[in-house]
Amino acid sequence: MSRNREELQSLGNKTTYSQNYAPEVLETFENKHQDNDYWVRFNCPEFTTLCPITGQPDFAEIRISYLPDRRMVESKSLKLYLFSFRSHGDFHEDCVNTIMKDLIRLMAPKYIEVTGLFTPRGGISIYPYANYGRPGTKYEQLAQERLMHHDM
Repeated sequence: MSRNREELQSLGNKTTYSQNYAPEVLETFENKHQDNDYWVRFNCPEFTTLCPITGQPDFAEIRISYLPDRRMVESKSLKLYLFSFRSHGDFHEDCVNTIMKDLIRLMAPKYIEVTGLFTPRGGISIYPYANYGRPGTKYEQLAQERLMHHDM
């Protein structure tokens, strides 16, 4: 089973960057290994968003780790989605939770976690962390355990 190129719009085409928050650019493809539990991790070391109060830029590394089920996020579309935050004003914690919730809606993973490693502003670094495990499964238990034992 190969990836169906017809279902992917961004990959292999000219890149257009959105100037606004754009969850609609996210795309998925079929997971060919649905019978396995395995981790997929993305690091975006150049994430930028705007402070909703001052309009000043905030910089972070965004880390996304998930256990896929039927669908997986396509990496170029994820890059375009994350870049769409550049002109978007939101607090650090909101960005991390928005990214996680958009990816849950997109691909319904078994488990997902998103961490934002934001650079200092005013002498303080903020590292928000959010996670989700599918309710009623061992992944819900995994989410509870990782949240309770999470530290940087």
